[in-house]
Amino acid sequence: MQEATKQKRMLRLVKSTNAIKSEQKPMIDSEDYYKQVERYAEQIRKTNNADEIIGILDIVLSETRGLRFSDEVFTAQEQVKRAEQKIESLKSELEQLRGLVQTDQMTGAFNRRGLEDIFKREAARADRNAQSLGVVLVDLDNFKQINDNLGHQYGDSVLINFVTVAKETLRPSDIVARFGGEEFVILLPDVEMQDALTVIQRIQNNLTKNYSIQADNQTLPITFSAGVALRSFGEHQNSVISRADKALYQAKRTGKNRAIPALI
Repeated sequence: MQEATKQKRMLRLVKSTNAIKSEQKPMIDSEDYYKQVERYAEQIRKTNNADEIIGILDIVLSETRGLRFSDEVFTAQEQVKRAEQKIESLKSELEQLRGLVQTDQMTGAFNRRGLEDIFKREAARADRNAQSLGVVLVDLDNFKQINDNLGHQYGDSVLINFVTVAKETLRPSDIVARFGGEEFVILLPDVEMQDALTVIQRIQNNLTKNYSIQADNQTLPITFSAGVALRSFGEHQNSVISRADKALYQAKRTGKNRAIPALI
């Protein structure tokens, strides 16, 4: 009787040990793994969105790392490491490419594509948290005359200097994007109108104080005009920028080098 009980205990112990080993082994074999990889590859071929591709690679990398204990998929741990390294390298290249695609190469500001992505993110955050989002449309004053009279090198310098001053003046959470030519959009999360106007005036003062153009023995300050709008709940990017553009036109018409609040 005692011997039978002892055998039962041994059987239970063996069963428990085997169960632990089976839990450590991944629930995937080589055929399933490669089928999954091919499905992910097909998803990658169907998208041009770098964020989606990076997300898919994260999943593949996670599953590849989960195969470290499986002899059925890879016979050597070194092969797993090489696969991980290739995926990490591809992710890094894609992240760099995404940055280039969303950035204006001359000024270092975001371009219009980058602005669209960031606006969606900031607008969603503003709606979710019931916060405001300041949208400022900036146009550099007399830029065509600078290009025509002094050359594009001077014009490029003006654009670069504006972005430099704006980034130095703004908060880390604020965004500067080149909208086209000498126009820029600045996004100011969670601000009221007076605060937004104060920020833009500070940029104007810093730009005039630190940068100017020398022409015909004259020192010409670099100035800009701006229209400042506060986004309404659920308002689309085109709508709020259109309101800011109307205020910008008023600023240009009434003397330039000023910021005008947009109508709601």
